Amino acid sequence: MRTLIIILLITPVLFTSCKNKQMDLKDQQIKLLEEQVETMKYTNTNLLDRMADMSIINRTGAESIKKSIDNISQQYEFIEDLTSKVQAKDSVNMSLVLNLKRSLVNIDDEDISVEVRGGVVHVSIADKLLFSSGSSRINPAAQRVLSKIATVINDHQDLEINVEGHTDNVPVNMDCVYDNWDLSVQRATAVVRELQEKYEVNPARMVASGRAEYYPKADNTSIAGRSANRRTEIVIQPRLDQFFELLERPEALQ
Repeated sequence: MRTLIIILLITPVLFTSCKNKQMDLKDQQIKLLEEQVETMKYTNTNLLDRMADMSIINRTGAESIKKSIDNISQQYEFIEDLTSKVQAKDSVNMSLVLNLKRSLVNIDDEDISVEVRGGVVHVSIADKLLFSSGSSRINPAAQRVLSKIATVINDHQDLEINVEGHTDNVPVNMDCVYDNWDLSVQRATAVVRELQEKYEVNPARMVASGRAEYYPKADNTSIAGRSANRRTEIVIQPRLDQFFELLERPEALQ
């Protein structure tokens, strides 16, 4: 009987103790779960923030890529356009050369030459065909050459004409001519004036310049070389403003 009473007294205590332990365990589990939830919330927030950042980066990157592609397309169009214009200029030069050579076919090849140098057409005329020695007065026989050249020039109104006078290195000894600079400019001016007054070439298209002996075609130490250097060159070229427009980049490519 006494034993039974002791058991009955101990049982509630054991039950209460066991129940307390279970409650403590559950509290720990709940706390752990709460911590896990907080961690998951923090991780989820970070993920959302990173996704937002990635969205911004992706949008910015996409816009940057699109801008780059547009720029490349514009550059490609610019290069295509430039290539087309250069090819057109080359075609004009070839047409000029063919027309000039056809027109001057009966002229002695030693006295006149037509070629493309530096992207422009050069018509080189020996001074013996145009002038007397040391003179800037054009010979009557030169009219046939100048008239043929003027006809071709007048067919290409969008081109400029630069007439260059050249001499050998032998100093001049004349009252009306100061030196080879003076002689080369006087001869170029005489040709320009002739083209304007007799053959109606627009003077606004022409430039007269002299280069004296400083741009030789051959060696001045020989008679043949000095003879080759005494020449007048008619340089036919695009207008400079058109040339610079040709090279101008679109604003978007600056």
